[in-house]
Amino acid sequence: MGKRITKTNPNLVELIRALKDKYAVEGSAIWEDVAKRLERATRRRAEVNLFSINRNSAEDETVLVPGKVLASGFLDHKVKVVALNFSSLAKERIEGIGGECISIKDIMELNPKGRNIRILE
Repeated sequence: MGKRITKTNPNLVELIRALKDKYAVEGSAIWEDVAKRLERATRRRAEVNLFSINRNSAEDETVLVPGKVLASGFLDHKVKVVALNFSSLAKERIEGIGGECISIKDIMELNPKGRNIRILE
């Protein structure tokens, strides 16, 4: 049996609770899925590079990373990237080609049903 992990970051705990509440209200499974991914141990949390986002997304698509977006690689098309954290260079590169960097909390308000969002890990 594994050791029980408790989150110490109050902002992360609040975000996970908000995701579960949104799932309960909207019935949209994406929010429950993202909450479960964020509950993992920090070392198992997603870290996705720009080249991976570029390869696995289409123009104007919304991509959700339940972790951190890193700056390795470049984007050749506009994309909305939703993530827990962004490296400063990754944010600069995404916004530099007309894309958007959005927090998970903000996307829950903008797209409560979670439609047309691709999760990348």
